[in-house]
Amino acid sequence: MKFTLSWLKDHLDTDESLDKLADKLTMIGLEVEHLEDKAKALAPFVIAKVITAEQHPNADRLRVCMVDIGQKNSAGEPEPVQVVCGAPNARAGLLTVFAPPGTYIPAKNITLSIGTIRGVESRGMLCSAAELEISNDHDGIIELPADAPVGEPYAAFAGLGDPVIEINLTPNRQDCTGVHGIARDLAAADMGKLKDPAIKAIKGEFPCPVKVIVEDEKLCPGFALRLVKGVKNGPSPEWLQKRLTAIGLRPINALVDITNYMTFDRGRPLHVFDAAKVKGDLTVRRARAGETLLALDGRSYTLDERVCVIADEHGVESLAGIMGGEASGCSDDTTDVLIESALWNEINIAQTGRRLGINSDARYRFERGVDPAFMVPGLELATKLVLEMCGGTPSEAVVVGQRFGDDRIIEFPLAEVKRLAGIEVPLPEIRLILQRLGFSMAGQGDTVKVAVPSWRSDVYGKADIVEEIVRIVGVDQVPLTPFARGESPRKPVLTLMQNRTRRAKRALAARGMVEAVTWSFIAKAEAEAFGGGQPELALANPIASDLSDMRPSLLPGLITAAQANADRGLADLALFEVGQVFKGDQPQDQLMAASGVRRGFASAQGLGRHWSGTAAATALDAKADAFAALAAAGCPMQALQIATGKALPSWLHPGRSGAIQIGPQNVLGYFGELHPRVLEQLHADGPVVAFEVILDKIPEGKAKATRAKPTLELSAFHPVSRDFAFIVDRGVLAGDLLRAAQGADKKLITAATVFDVYEGKGIDAGKKSVAIAVTIQPREKTLTDQEIEAIAAKIVAEVTKKTGGVLRG
Repeated sequence: MKFTLSWLKDHLDTDESLDKLADKLTMIGLEVEHLEDKAKALAPFVIAKVITAEQHPNADRLRVCMVDIGQKNSAGEPEPVQVVCGAPNARAGLLTVFAPPGTYIPAKNITLSIGTIRGVESRGMLCSAAELEISNDHDGIIELPADAPVGEPYAAFAGLGDPVIEINLTPNRQDCTGVHGIARDLAAADMGKLKDPAIKAIKGEFPCPVKVIVEDEKLCPGFALRLVKGVKNGPSPEWLQKRLTAIGLRPINALVDITNYMTFDRGRPLHVFDAAKVKGDLTVRRARAGETLLALDGRSYTLDERVCVIADEHGVESLAGIMGGEASGCSDDTTDVLIESALWNEINIAQTGRRLGINSDARYRFERGVDPAFMVPGLELATKLVLEMCGGTPSEAVVVGQRFGDDRIIEFPLAEVKRLAGIEVPLPEIRLILQRLGFSMAGQGDTVKVAVPSWRSDVYGKADIVEEIVRIVGVDQVPLTPFARGESPRKPVLTLMQNRTRRAKRALAARGMVEAVTWSFIAKAEAEAFGGGQPELALANPIASDLSDMRPSLLPGLITAAQANADRGLADLALFEVGQVFKGDQPQDQLMAASGVRRGFASAQGLGRHWSGTAAATALDAKADAFAALAAAGCPMQALQIATGKALPSWLHPGRSGAIQIGPQNVLGYFGELHPRVLEQLHADGPVVAFEVILDKIPEGKAKATRAKPTLELSAFHPVSRDFAFIVDRGVLAGDLLRAAQGADKKLITAATVFDVYEGKGIDAGKKSVAIAVTIQPREKTLTDQEIEAIAAKIVAEVTKKTGGVLRG
């Protein structure tokens, strides 16, 4: 909602400054989003006269001008300044606008300084209208009339001293869609006195020949109409054009400008019909299927029975409460005009506007609700403006339906102010605030009766009354009162799954992967390839033939997205998604998964194609991604196992993949290279590595530890590292060997890692050598050689027992 300061002062008698008014508007709930004060922004720009304009000695398109800016020397004579100017209309005798050094030029985003242009000093700038951002004219510098006073501020001369205020209007404050309502709020907040003269009724000279028929009173509770004959349409007065231009509206003609002015001045949208173009009476009805209207915005709309329209014998002439039709619109040739002021159903207006995609100023107000008691006074005020600007003879007004809305009386306990807002407001102050806002209050006891004004359709209950009082008294007067927390600890705001989801996303992003959001639906063949495709997961009404089934996995969408990027030249890409997958149609079958794919050289090392070497993504990158997501989500990492063989799904390459589990009964997910057959089915180029883990399957941690454990245990003794090389069967997993080694002495052995795997010369066929490093950490004393050897013997024995491994000689 935009308006100018002078416009506001038409309704508010005030001497308060612009900044103070803006602050108060924000404090009473009408947040000021922007202040545009052209006079303040353009204060340094002055009117100047070009005395001489000579050709620049070193540039064909530049002139060296001597400019009188109103400065005098000690003798009282003009003291001109030298300016280099490139405008084609720079000439001697021209009155224009001058900017001295140190002036900020809005359109160029520069601050002027004394400079030298092609060897000639320039001490300022002669400006175009575009450079001052007051129009789009940039063909030359501004040309002012001969009576422009040299040396005076340009903004004052040009009438740019009227600041524009823009507020962010909340959806329920329909009374402040007009400047008059905003002035009422400011007057209530003691920022001035509201000017609210009574609107006199216009005496009709003859009966209105046009009748109004309302077929559905629910769509149109009230309708007022008047004919004015013999009007002379043309440009509206300068004051009206300036106001409309200041708030971003284009002046059209007096009749149309009056309706726009009423819309913003009083929050009362109106419509004017060219009476010569209306045939017969006006009927308010529902549109018929297939009817069309060429509206004033130049677009043609196809209507149906849900749309409320105003029609005559020709057909539809206007979209009720939203926009008029071009066929009955006013032009410079209009001589007779029908002025319409009506009430419309808010819900129907909003639904019609959304359905047709129209966002008009009228819709903005009607869908919030306009003052029903101002329907007829609005018609009278609009008629008065038409008679003043265009002349003519008015008819009597035709009014159909209600002239007023329903009365609302609220029983208001005065103690509600203290109970809900925590502040004490004396009864006389409450009465004064409500009276200034247009409410009436009766009674002297603890409970009073409050009558709600017709323009406040948002006030229905006791809490609404308290809100009105508090916002005028000042929200800053409400004391800061902490909530009683009690003795119990605060409950977490996020659920366990919300925390897991956020932490998994953060961990995967930290590994250089890019988050993607894909469809929850995929093609049936893709769903079957990833273990889905059950009949209960097929959509009854899919939005596309290739989006027919709920996804059993996130990977089909990620693979398709990666391939789409590769087709556009981004071949080396790592994507991840954390979202829901569907294993069945029951609530427990809807699971939260974290998945990712790496393609090309998008390895975790992040080198891509580089002269120092390339690193193609491998199954181990996918494994590391899966482990990072699980660790961030709170999975007990020491309990994880890697399984191969029959435990793997068919969409993974059987020799380059693995399953992540905590025992055979709890498989958390999978990682590895995707099977070429699946890639071919998805029309994707390989190789592609991927992982998918189910966050729901991570076991929950214990609420309380069974015994206190230190978060950090440091030993005063130096750790010992011993290397072992075991010859084991080729099918033995390195993880099994490490677990066996660590199990030899869980108290002293703190780590075990693989540092070499060898197959070849010196090793029997079907065998391999796995070398591990074991860290032994003394706790109570320094270990002797004999004790260390004893632990080493335990390690060898345990590995031999669990894996059949033999210490390599």
